[in-house]
Amino acid sequence: MNEGSAEKVNMAFIAAIVAVATIGGFMFGYDSGVINGTQKGLESAFDLGKLGIGVNVGAILVGSSVGAFMAGRMADLIGRRGVMMLAAVLFLVSALLAGAASSSVLFIFARIIGGLGVGAASVISPVYISEVTPAAVRGRLSSIQQVMIISGLTGAFIANFVLARYAGGSTAPLWLDFPAWRWMFWLQAIPAAIYLVALLFIPESPRYLVARGRDADAEVVLTRLFGPLEAARKVAEIRASLAADHHRPKLSDLIEKTSGKIRPIVWTGIGLAVFQQLVGINVVFYYGATLWEAVGFSEDNALQINILSGVLSIAACLGAIALVDRIGRKPLLLIGSAGMAVTLSVVAYAFSTAVTGADGAVSLPGHNGLMALIAANLYVIFFNLSWGPIMWVMLGEMFPNQIRGSGLAIAGFAQWIANAAISVSFPSLAVSPGLVWTYMGYALFAAISFFFVRKMVHETKGRELEDMVG
Repeated sequence: MNEGSAEKVNMAFIAAIVAVATIGGFMFGYDSGVINGTQKGLESAFDLGKLGIGVNVGAILVGSSVGAFMAGRMADLIGRRGVMMLAAVLFLVSALLAGAASSSVLFIFARIIGGLGVGAASVISPVYISEVTPAAVRGRLSSIQQVMIISGLTGAFIANFVLARYAGGSTAPLWLDFPAWRWMFWLQAIPAAIYLVALLFIPESPRYLVARGRDADAEVVLTRLFGPLEAARKVAEIRASLAADHHRPKLSDLIEKTSGKIRPIVWTGIGLAVFQQLVGINVVFYYGATLWEAVGFSEDNALQINILSGVLSIAACLGAIALVDRIGRKPLLLIGSAGMAVTLSVVAYAFSTAVTGADGAVSLPGHNGLMALIAANLYVIFFNLSWGPIMWVMLGEMFPNQIRGSGLAIAGFAQWIANAAISVSFPSLAVSPGLVWTYMGYALFAAISFFFVRKMVHETKGRELEDMVG
């Protein structure tokens, strides 16, 4: 077999295992989005008020923050693939229990279980991808995770719509006389089962294997990926990167031994994770329809805007895949921060012109509605061209081998706490101080993130994982 064909075989194998790993991203998006079409069913089945709905909807975020925190440490104990398999089991169990729940308490328990899987998948899939892909294409392949997250969200929305339309409503009976909203959760078991089975056919991360003293197993994996000569060299590199500090990874590794302070790279990871949420993107994903109706758009138009935002998100992610290994991670983050700061400010200005008619209906006068629509979708494009995928790429590759799992645990936990803070606070902030000041706040965070990236983030394009320091 000549060198060219060997390279093709290697890339085909790499593409296959990346495809399996990113099913975790799809499940992340699907599990987060499936709740969107089930709220009427939950309200009627469990006799919930507005607070009860909020608690049931938000339960997944509790599990997600814990799952993200635990996943990094678990990945150092049972392996990257082991954690992804555990997440797949959690997705499957959550889907079955949530659909069958007979009370709000049982439903919350089921969603927390699903959240544990979401949190774990959100941090481990990017790590695994970064550890089995060549440096030259690592950014592109890692960025697929964000495409799959958005695809999972969109898939959940479409599945919910089809089931509700077929049954005649989310609370109407469907197969076996169970209401459609329960089948919305049960349907999730299908991709979860596919994910679990597919994981049986991909190898463990070679860097984890070396860290556990299984050099021979690591060399077998690396030989399948890059060929025998490169495999031997990579095993030696990985072993050398761990040799200076060869104890098993632990959370205390995040603290510098000389100064007793948390390593700067950890603060950078936390900053990236938190700023990705503080720019307010999940307001679009969780409250998009409600938001547009609040400023005068009809329900039908609001739903169409959501679909448009989803399509643009996927297109922007594909743009990020094309650019991340060409112009680098840091430039894309800077472009995204600047673009979001401007577009969010324009949205806030457009909302500030809203008027209330004699009939109590709210509208944006003149061309301000179109201005808000264009600016909001440009904001979505800037996010998904930059912070959406690039944050996950950076977290998967920026930490040195010894602290990669622990660093991801802390950053992932911070990301989900910030997610919960933005998601829970928006309904109240939209009332007081109001949409204008809320969106100006998100714009301010976007502007601050620009200077954070300039000062704290170092480019990782083309660098081997063994060369990462911090």
